[in-house]
Amino acid sequence: MALDLRWSWSHAGDVVWRRIDPVLWKRTHNPWVVLTSTSSRHLQALIAEPEFRESIERLASETDESRRAATWFDQNHAGAVLSPVAYFSMEFMLSEALPIYAGGLGNVAGDQLKAASDLGIPVVGIGLLYQQGYFRQIIDRQGSQQALYPYNDPTQLPLRPLLAPDGERLRLEIRLPGQVLWLRAWEVTVGRLRLLLLDSNDSANHPAHRGITSELYGGNAELRLQQEIVLGIGGWRLLERLGVQPEVCHLNEGHAAFAVLDRARSFMERHGVVFDTALCATRAGNVFTTHTAVSTGFDRFSADLIEHYFGEYADRSLRIRMRELLALGRAQGADDREPFNMAYLAARASGFINAVSRLHAEVTRRIFAPLFPRRPLGEMPIASITNGVHSPSWDGVEADELWTRCCGKARWLGSLTFMQERIRALSDSAIWQCRARARAGLVEYVRELLAEQLTAAGAEQQDIEAAKTVLDPDHLTLGFARRFTGYKRPNLLLQDPERLARLLTNRDRPVQIIVAGKAHPDDLEGQAMIREWVHFVRRYDVRPHAVFLSDHDMLMTEQLASGVDVWINTPRRPWEACGTSGMKLLVNGGLNLSELDGWWAEAYEPAVGWALGDGREHGTDRAWDAEEAALLYRILETQVVPEYHARAADGIPRCWVARVRESMASLTPAYSANRSVRDYLERAYLPAASAFRRRAADGAALAKEISAWHRALDLDWPQLRLLEVQVESRDDGHRFTAHANLGSLMAAVRLELYADAWMGGPSECIVMRPAGASGREGTRSFEALVCAARPASDYTVRIVPHHAEVKIPLEASHILWQK
Repeated sequence: MALDLRWSWSHAGDVVWRRIDPVLWKRTHNPWVVLTSTSSRHLQALIAEPEFRESIERLASETDESRRAATWFDQNHAGAVLSPVAYFSMEFMLSEALPIYAGGLGNVAGDQLKAASDLGIPVVGIGLLYQQGYFRQIIDRQGSQQALYPYNDPTQLPLRPLLAPDGERLRLEIRLPGQVLWLRAWEVTVGRLRLLLLDSNDSANHPAHRGITSELYGGNAELRLQQEIVLGIGGWRLLERLGVQPEVCHLNEGHAAFAVLDRARSFMERHGVVFDTALCATRAGNVFTTHTAVSTGFDRFSADLIEHYFGEYADRSLRIRMRELLALGRAQGADDREPFNMAYLAARASGFINAVSRLHAEVTRRIFAPLFPRRPLGEMPIASITNGVHSPSWDGVEADELWTRCCGKARWLGSLTFMQERIRALSDSAIWQCRARARAGLVEYVRELLAEQLTAAGAEQQDIEAAKTVLDPDHLTLGFARRFTGYKRPNLLLQDPERLARLLTNRDRPVQIIVAGKAHPDDLEGQAMIREWVHFVRRYDVRPHAVFLSDHDMLMTEQLASGVDVWINTPRRPWEACGTSGMKLLVNGGLNLSELDGWWAEAYEPAVGWALGDGREHGTDRAWDAEEAALLYRILETQVVPEYHARAADGIPRCWVARVRESMASLTPAYSANRSVRDYLERAYLPAASAFRRRAADGAALAKEISAWHRALDLDWPQLRLLEVQVESRDDGHRFTAHANLGSLMAAVRLELYADAWMGGPSECIVMRPAGASGREGTRSFEALVCAARPASDYTVRIVPHHAEVKIPLEASHILWQK
């Protein structure tokens, strides 16, 4: 039970771990540390107590029962054929007890694993075990961030070493230039699923290589490349070693894109085919999720570095030339000046690509446009699956009790359609009491934590004592806790510090704010922003009303999500791909005041929160920042604060509670990982698995056919000719007749009539049908009739590839437009 991270969201066992060692449990929330740090004598004494023994037996029984119970997947996809989905991610945020995460990407990965476990969807996670992980933060006396790197001792983490069938520790070897790199393998139990982790800290390795997996997002480009080789190639070979044969490989960002190469290499060896055929077969089963909103956010490596590490691999394992491998990671494959882009590799080798919000999909289509030249942006093959959070991981004690009474204990284990009606039936008093208790719990937590942090930083005793009385459990509580970096504009609220101070210290309508966040050790601008906040909260006039908490981690996020009344988020649109911090408040009845970016751009409506911005892009315009800061103050002063303090006779703010109720009812199910994981299953995983099986069947017959189709397309495309287009406008519409010479590609292409979006409607694409027999020199005529509602000049004829089993333009971006 201590090694199953189900305890991180099912808190039934908390009483057991607290009873064993209350001090250690409070500090670590790590059952494995509690258990292994306790003497056998103490455990035996506890087990001798009937009440404690009964609690353990009850917990074990409930755990076994939950694992045996039929899942949503069993009940709704009983006939589905799906081997475990291989889910690759550079980081996983599952628990503070396993610190192998930095922020949002790990949050999504961890929450999706947990939701897949709840729903019974077969998934296996693949990641890295970092010796240090992401840095820990302290704030010194001058208000500056200091970075610490404590060692992650595997014996104190909730994981176990993977063993080979003979009982020996499982170790993998992969080749780096000139030598072998040994990798150790670990297993983390996540409810019904498991997460496999690799690390390079093996004593057989050269000292320089033992540290490859030392630090998350640290080091230079070569270290990052080495880490991504370990994750992608090492991860795929670990699955092979364990006998796991995934039909679907899900890349959570491009960091693990080398997995697609090794998957193709493995397919080549099993089926005796060339690389192009193997990639064609496996591409159908690869899913790529991008979280990046700016092209500079993708990992890029120089051609020299890629050639150094992959020269032998390309030649001996993939049996292709180095320039062919490099072309997979470039927009212009023949351009030797272009670096190798991991996101391009992932996109070129995947059969499904998705962004993480609707707005992010629009942004991503622009980013990936170089891969699909001359295609309209609306046809960029980028789907949208908006992120969600694992609600059971983020609901506080008070919210959990409220939801259990309202929607039952198993509410997150299936479809969520029943929730809205039940939440909307909750009384004002039930919701308000829940919020009041959660806020009081947060204030108690902040006071204790702040006092500890000030003590550790060597603060004056009077400041430490003052920390024990900061904030008020009845006051409107604002929260901001994000990574401190320029595009997130964490200091937008400090544009006018005097105005903010007046807002916080208003005696009639008091407000308080809790701020937290880290800046990357190399981000000097972000660190300066932290100092600015620290200096502000140390001002004598705002000290009781404003707090900066250092070392923002998962445990702190849980507390903030539970008790904060209004979450403030201020990114520059459209640089927040999705953002999940504000989603965590939904289940707890917290509200959002956020820029119209990421998920909030699609979730916002006046009944559930407040919006910042005008829904347009302004780049880094400082004048616009000042304007939005003024708008932020104005929303707080004229809407948020008055509504919170407008109380009825019984002391309940009716309008506020109505807003909380609607946010909980309409947004919590929609932005849960339960919904997003079901979306991935039905829109990506099941179709990808089916497509892969078709291409791999009968000795990869279909993959061979498609590869031959691709080769013919590449070879003969330059010979295509669109000769003449004739238009006849009549009462029944515009009749287009196009004459083309298709040569040997007659069956491999088709003619289409295309028109851009018009009058608020979508773009149009009409397949032209053959008209008559072939003419001289292979000329063929095609025709189409379109409605006369819009001018004939809006339409353009084009030639595009066509194959019933190929996704166009994702797998073939060729296009020839009418001149």
